[in-house]
Formats: sequence, C-alpha cells, structure tokens
Amino acid sequence: MDRRRVGIVLAALAAVALAAGAPSAPATSAGSRLPLLIASAGLSQRGAQLVWRVSLGQPFSPGALARDGRTLCLLIERPRDGAVSASVCLTGPARGARAPRLAYARVSASGAGPSRIIPAQVSRSSSRELTAAFLPGDVGLRYAPLRWQVISTLSVHACASPRPGERRCFLLYPSAPRLLALHAPAPAGCRVSGPLWVFHGPTDRREIALTFDDGPWSDTAAFLNVLEREHVVATFFQIGEQIARYGALDRRMLADGDMIGDHTWNYGGNVAAGGVDAAVQIKEAAAAIRKATGGFQPCLFRAPGGNVTPSLLRTARSLGFSTIQWDVDPRDWTRPGAAAIYERVIAGARDGAIVIQHDGGGDRSQTLAALPREIEALRRQGYRFVTVTQMLGYPLVYR
Repeated sequence: MDRRRVGIVLAALAAVALAAGAPSAPATSAGSRLPLLIASAGLSQRGAQLVWRVSLGQPFSPGALARDGRTLCLLIERPRDGAVSASVCLTGPARGARAPRLAYARVSASGAGPSRIIPAQVSRSSSRELTAAFLPGDVGLRYAPLRWQVISTLSVHACASPRPGERRCFLLYPSAPRLLALHAPAPAGCRVSGPLWVFHGPTDRREIALTFDDGPWSDTAAFLNVLEREHVVATFFQIGEQIARYGALDRRMLADGDMIGDHTWNYGGNVAAGGVDAAVQIKEAAAAIRKATGGFQPCLFRAPGGNVTPSLLRTARSLGFSTIQWDVDPRDWTRPGAAAIYERVIAGARDGAIVIQHDGGGDRSQTLAALPREIEALRRQGYRFVTVTQMLGYPLVYR
C-alpha cells in the first residue's frame, strides 16, 4: 500500500474516533489482535439513496469498535485521480438508542476533517452483517461516478500481523477500488400513511419544515436561489392554473430535493365541502404538476385558507393525499414587514414545526427578505431543515 493510502487509513481512524467520542484501548486477546475480516461488501444505489452492505467473518458489535481500537469504514474515491474524498465510518448508537450510526468526514491530502453523524437507516440481519442507507448529499457527493472500498483497521498498538514478517493493521475489500456509476434519481411520487390531517411532525427530533403557498409565481425563482445557496429544502404548495406560466421551476425544485404539494387548481369553488367539486380541484392541480415535472404525482394537499372539513379530508385521502396544515404562521401575506415575519417564525419555532409562508399570490418581497435571516437563526438553534414528506416519513417513489 502506498503512503497516500496509509495516510487515508489514519484519517479514517481519526474520523471514527472523534465521532464515537471514546478513546481506543489496546485489544489483548489473541483473536482480537487482527483487523476484523471482511467477508463481502457492496455499495449500490436505491432510488435517491446509497446502500452500503457489509458482512464480516465473525460477529461484531458497532458499539465496541472504538473501545477495541477498531474502525469499519467506507472509503469514497474520485474516479479521475483515485484520491479518497470521504470516509463513512460505523459507530455505536447514541445514548439511550439501539441502532448504530454513521460518521462522515471529508478527506483531503492533509487528512480527515471534522466528523459528524449523518442521517442514515442502519439495520442488521445478523451479528455479522450490516446494511446502511443514506443520501449522497449527506456525504458530500453528487449523483456522479465514484469508486469505493471498505476498510477494517486495528490500532497499531494492539495489532499483530496477519502474516509473519508483515505488520498490516488494516484490510481492504475489494482489493482494488470498485466503480459505481450513480444516476440522478427521478422522483415519480410519494406514499402517505397515518393521520388524514397533519399540523406538525414528530416532536422528538430537532427538525423544522419550511412550506410556501400560492406559487409558482414571479418571486418563486428568487426563493429557490436562497434555498439553494443555503442548502435548505422546502415544500411548495402550488396552485394548478399558475403552473403553465411558471412550471419550469418545478423540475428545479425536485432536483434540489424540495417537495411539491397540491393547493387546488385555482383556489376557487367550495373545496372545503369535499366531494366532487373538491376532487376536481385537487386532480386538476395534480395533473398540472405531473405535466410540469415530467411525471411526479404529489401526495401532499393543503386546502385554500386551511379551511377543512371531515368530508374534504376523506376526499383528499381517497385521491392519495394527506392534508397538511401548519403550527407556525407569521401571517406574512399581510405584509407586516420582513422583521416582523422573521420574529414570528423564530418565536414559533419548535421541534417538528411546520411553518407556513408564501412565495406567490402577490408581492412576497418581505417574506423573501426575511428568509435568509430565518435560516441562519434556526441553524444556530440546531434545527435541521426537512421537507414535509421527510418529516412525516412518507417514502418517495422513483423511476
């Protein structure tokens, strides 16, 4: 192994040690003086996610890796020059939890940067196996080709050579980096479950969902500019008859990871009563969204003015929608000034909050001016920005 890759091994060790929050301790038993044997491993794309599967030659505990001076990491390399750009390392569960976690660190020629825990679904089918799914964006990747290897290491202070005369405290699988050609996923829709009417998300996670109503509109592109610059996702509830004029933005929203919801065809009629009239309004708006996006079927519905009856809730669900309300309303449509909008959003923010604002239906320059300050303040308070579908756990369907 060349010196460059030896340096990457050390970087991976440092990254996982920081994430685990525990110092490594020398292993003592003879069987623990070798790196964990990797029997098989794979990296694949499933919809929008990367799926890392690894099987070891012996049982292992993710929570004991750092204690025993071990790491088990996925190394990600750039195809053009073979340089390692990231490490994704397995670490133990958070206090009071059971599921293992993944720690990501950006890697450069000078070593690994600070590590952080990323959102991931980690499961185990046996004591020797592990499967983890996560978004490429959470580990600094785009949907572009990459090379990967899995590395198992053991602290040099505890390590014995696998072969006489060779001090080899790490194992790689496969022996040479393997190419994976990622493709940009095309979302085709989402699936709902649970309550018909939703005001907020789970209150046990530091998440918040920004939502915008009454677009697409002349100001919508400027809202997307802010969200893209700040790497924030949001949910847009759209009026169908406006999509023909501004609907080119819908593909941009989906490409950014934003979510699109149904806000009726023209905000007219007796939608609140449910039944046939409401179904027509909802279906025509959904058809306009499908046409603008090349096939995306929304699953989120927001009633005009938030006016809802049990009949409307049943109608929406019969068409495959959950009806989404909100629990933070700065009343930005009254144009109280950017400072007032900002203060009302921050004052109302709470874990699992759904914030309603407007990108359409009039001059939204005050809302737009408040948005960067809102994002900055909420980030300082530790909030993670999610779409409504992410917050509620509604799975996306891809084609």
